[in-house]
Amino acid sequence: MTENKKGDTDLLKIYQRILELIKSQWLRLVVAMLCMIFVAFLTAATAYLVKPVLDEIFFKKDMRMLKLLPFAIFLLYALRGACYFGQSYLMNYVGHSIIRRLRDKLYVHIQMLPLSFFQKNKTGILMARIINDVNIVKGMVSNAITGVLKDFFTIIGLLVVIFYRDWKLALIAIIIFPLAVIPIVNFGRRLRRLSTRCQEAIGDMSFLLHETFTNNRIVKAFGMETYESRRFFERTFRLFTYEMKAVAVRSISSPVMELLGGIGITLIIWYGGYKVIKGTSTPGTFFSFMAALIMLYEPVKKMSGLNNTIQEGLAAAVRIYDILDTTSDIVEREDAIEIESGPHSVVFRNVFFKYDDQMVLKNINLEVKRGEIVALVGMSGGGKTSLVNLIPRFYDVTEGAIFIDGHDIRDMTIASLRSQIGIVTQDPILFNDTVRNNIAYGNPNAIESDIHAAAKAAYAYDFIQRLPDKFDTVVGERGVRLSGGEKQRVCIARALLKNAPILILDEATSSLDSESELAVQRALENLMKGRTTFVIAHRLSTVRHADRIVVIVDGRIVEKGKHEELLALHGEYYKLYEMQFENSNGQVRNVQ
Repeated sequence: MTENKKGDTDLLKIYQRILELIKSQWLRLVVAMLCMIFVAFLTAATAYLVKPVLDEIFFKKDMRMLKLLPFAIFLLYALRGACYFGQSYLMNYVGHSIIRRLRDKLYVHIQMLPLSFFQKNKTGILMARIINDVNIVKGMVSNAITGVLKDFFTIIGLLVVIFYRDWKLALIAIIIFPLAVIPIVNFGRRLRRLSTRCQEAIGDMSFLLHETFTNNRIVKAFGMETYESRRFFERTFRLFTYEMKAVAVRSISSPVMELLGGIGITLIIWYGGYKVIKGTSTPGTFFSFMAALIMLYEPVKKMSGLNNTIQEGLAAAVRIYDILDTTSDIVEREDAIEIESGPHSVVFRNVFFKYDDQMVLKNINLEVKRGEIVALVGMSGGGKTSLVNLIPRFYDVTEGAIFIDGHDIRDMTIASLRSQIGIVTQDPILFNDTVRNNIAYGNPNAIESDIHAAAKAAYAYDFIQRLPDKFDTVVGERGVRLSGGEKQRVCIARALLKNAPILILDEATSSLDSESELAVQRALENLMKGRTTFVIAHRLSTVRHADRIVVIVDGRIVEKGKHEELLALHGEYYKLYEMQFENSNGQVRNVQ
């Protein structure tokens, strides 16, 4: 199959998928199309009435027709206006309804994709797909498809009039139109390519905006405002270049139609005028023909412009369906079981994990008993976070298996598995919402007393009470209105309220000052009680009292044991300890 034929086949599939969305609105679509047919018929009738107006009123001075025809024309325009409103409202309703469903479907699908998808795709690009691309498809469905249907019916009606009035003149007129097809098709293909590049440029620009606004503190601290502005200017200029190329393609369609239309009208006036002079036609017939032809020119001209809109919409739809066709690596089995709540044991058996063709974890064998606290230590990049990310199935193992209470986690429903796991990360994640809603995130039915109890256990209640609106205080984007320690304690309260029997603490205190760390550490002690806990920490002082310490180097477990046992081995843990502690009084020198 050639590339062009393959592209046409892909576009045909896109058309079919869009039509599938339209099916749910078939009744409104049918009524809208009936309105379009009436509008087309009434438009053609307007051109048809030009002959009796000229011949009967102006040339034959017929008083009866003078009384009848103006009223008929008024009634015709009134009906045409009512039908036009009906078609416009209904088609826009259909278009907006379809696009709302498409946007919802796209968002839900993206949310269900694994973490690897988000790591491989820029946030700005995904935002552009949901916002910009869907809006472009909306323009195609609401405006372009409506315009095509309406103009198609109008063209048919007007063609009937011009052929009825003078079929020879009609043939001269329509011979010109096929000449416009070739450039219009070429313009459409070029515009589709440019539309794709424009949306990619918008996505790239959105990503830069998100990145620089989120990290504005660092931008200011390092005096990089000018540098970031220059990067932004480069992206806006790139977008400007693509947009102007697209504007040029759109703009040239109209002059082509104007030129071809001018050639056609010149020939028609010459031949039609000759027939009137010779007496083989009447002025009324000729002007009725010309009125229909002039009315015909406008929808044909619009059709050429609508082709551009459709091509842009198809390019956007291709990008949307590329995401919708992306399948998740994390698949739930049809006969998956629900995991029961309660204390759990976790076993890693011969686990290997590969990411982007690189083996990150190698032959991991680890058994964690119910309620046991296991600390994972090692140099950055050793595979600690990758290991705990396998437990909630953010990723799946490449080889081997992970068991909870003897059941392979791949045999469990994803929802029930993740309901048993609480996570507190190094970077506290809060939403631009109230403190209450952030603590109750994932527990929308939580009662007030439980939220307050979780806040107290996390040592967050006192500072929350000092906030302007207490639990109703909006924390700002990423919790900007709270300090680092306060944000972390809200996250711990959220984990406490979830009350999950398995807990993952991923460097939860590594970025805090000593005072904040002390408060957070006390909150974490409350959180870890009675839970099977995995603690990732760079500061070895925070894991000395773990039930077991596991040392991971280059994706392998090289040592396991208690703090004193590992120090006595003088192995990898001893080296890490030596690197972090400068002298016996415990002054920390965190080389990480």
